[in-house]
Amino acid sequence: MDLSRTLDQVRKAVAEAGAKILEIYADPSRFDTETKDDDSPLTAADVASNNMLVARLREIAPEIPILSEESKQAPWSERRHWKQCWVVDPLDGTKEFLKRNDEFTVNVALVRDHKPILGVVYAPALQRWYYAARNEGAWRQHGGKVVEQIHVAEKIHDRPWRVVGSRSHNTAAVDAFVDALGDAEMLAMGSSLKLCLVADGSADVYPRLGPTSEWDTAAAQAVVEEAGGQVLDAETGKSLTYNARESILNPHFIVCGQADPAWFPASRPA
Repeated sequence: MDLSRTLDQVRKAVAEAGAKILEIYADPSRFDTETKDDDSPLTAADVASNNMLVARLREIAPEIPILSEESKQAPWSERRHWKQCWVVDPLDGTKEFLKRNDEFTVNVALVRDHKPILGVVYAPALQRWYYAARNEGAWRQHGGKVVEQIHVAEKIHDRPWRVVGSRSHNTAAVDAFVDALGDAEMLAMGSSLKLCLVADGSADVYPRLGPTSEWDTAAAQAVVEEAGGQVLDAETGKSLTYNARESILNPHFIVCGQADPAWFPASRPA
């Protein structure tokens, strides 16, 4: 597979899905929601985006299975044999969508051997793109502006840590992590844009010490890693993996340009 060509194809599919979302976003009368089993909201925009993405990804590579938040999940007995798969969140940040703060995204990743090797994150209301493919670099585009290659920030020296956190999901564990950093400035952002702020150097670290699923992070992890950063299990300090176990829930994790071993309990001396 030519990853550069596939990246272009995926971006076109994501742009179409984003357009579907914006049609509904412009009409609050279509904001009716259902509540899923995990108590998260489901809107018509989630469904419309999912239908578009599934159709387009099957056209791009009909042989690659799709793991999407809004599609019926294949059983682990089948998924465990997948060598590669698409990991899709058709509308990440549904709560931000309903709040109308524009900080929601469409996320599509290609995972091979449990690692994200291609990722597209698109915030349609902001017209902001982040995308990457293995050995192709990580890139950002805002509106019709020139595409920029992005890199994580240089190591902290004489400035506060810039810590990005969730607008909708904060925890006491995150507060304790930030307190332990010492001098820190907090940035608030919704959806997978939080990981992308680390990728483009706008933030230094994003501690997510609460529940997420694989489709929340796979695409942005591809961007972070191609930008020179890391998305690490908050217990072990190892990179997050995908479709590697029956549960699609992520462990708690830390996104950073350069990790401090002191952050990870499993790496500390007994």
